[in-house]
Amino acid sequence: MQYQEKNYRQRLSFAERTNTLVLLIAINLIIYIILAFMQAIYFLKYGKDEGVSYFNAQVLKWFVLPANVSDIAAKPWTILTHMFTHASVWHVLGNMLWLWVFGYILQDLTGNRKIFPVFLYSAFAGAVAFVLAINFLPALHQHHDAVALGASAGVMGISLAATAVAPGYRLFPMLNGGIPIWVITALYLVIDLATIPGDNPGGHIAHIAGGITGYLFIYSFQRGYDWGRWMNNFFDWVNNLFNPDKPKKGKNIRQELFYKTTAAPYKKTPNLTASRIDEILDKINADGYGSLTDEEKELLKKASKEDF
Repeated sequence: MQYQEKNYRQRLSFAERTNTLVLLIAINLIIYIILAFMQAIYFLKYGKDEGVSYFNAQVLKWFVLPANVSDIAAKPWTILTHMFTHASVWHVLGNMLWLWVFGYILQDLTGNRKIFPVFLYSAFAGAVAFVLAINFLPALHQHHDAVALGASAGVMGISLAATAVAPGYRLFPMLNGGIPIWVITALYLVIDLATIPGDNPGGHIAHIAGGITGYLFIYSFQRGYDWGRWMNNFFDWVNNLFNPDKPKKGKNIRQELFYKTTAAPYKKTPNLTASRIDEILDKINADGYGSLTDEEKELLKKASKEDF
């Protein structure tokens, strides 16, 4: 299969290995399983309380995003890793459930190339909002040792993005025709706003920032500005880095396939009739089989298969 045809089919497909939503969920689950396995080892070695304490101090701290700017400077990779790190099985399952619900809608309506950009932009915006809120809002200074982790900000961004694309899209159709997703998203936002004074104010502020970013992403995209284009181009470049079928640098695919090709764009097949077959047989009798054109040979072959 040619590179262009294969690449086109991958972009249109919602299934198997090219499903970006499934890939994103798999990344979150794999990272959680690895960390959970390591936590189990600490539990078996040190017991419940000490095991959790040692695990948090020796392992988890390298993945979560600290609120302290100097700590972030020492561990800059946590800006990325925190959005794929979860503390408990209910934490990861809850986020993945909502990611699947809203991500499926967004991917179904906008294609396979918006999920990762919306998620990453929203999660990054949530991280920025978390750090700024803890460091600059006086009411949150007491949470200076807080850390951010989880995909919630990215999921909120995807939920707002899906709602912006199709606010009337209905879930649970068995319930009196279904519930519009704008209602569910509004409840999601209200809950985050109402729980800001609770134990995790920085986290809830991050969720709201992620949601706003997801909405702005779709708002800009609908007006012709695709924030995720550079990201998708980078993913394509990485994906094709070791692909032997990829186009050569500087090669114009449109020129090669449509303007400079030597093959005919279509093949003309004449109707197969008894009179036409008789003419071919007369020609063979007169001049031999070698005198037939390729078209006549093809017709004769077709007639033999159809018992004409």
